[in-house]
Amino acid sequence: MDWDKYGFVSASKYRKKVVLALQKKPKTPKEIEEEVGYHLSHVSNTLGELSDEGIVRCLTEKRSKGRVYGLTKLGEEIAQQLVK
Repeated sequence: MDWDKYGFVSASKYRKKVVLALQKKPKTPKEIEEEVGYHLSHVSNTLGELSDEGIVRCLTEKRSKGRVYGLTKLGEEIAQQLVK
């Protein structure tokens, strides 16, 4: 477990909710928006932050619309710690 990255996620309610929304299966930003109740712009910005830190990754990078995001192995470890 990378506790620095865990701290990065847990320091923001946006990051926590997005990571937890992706815990069960990969989703599009729109699906995450509907699940967590945040504006799409917040979800997109948060996904960018999490991607930069290696916590989530885009599974459909070549698509300009309908991109699907999922947790990396590190992201899965962090999600498990968040629900404890």
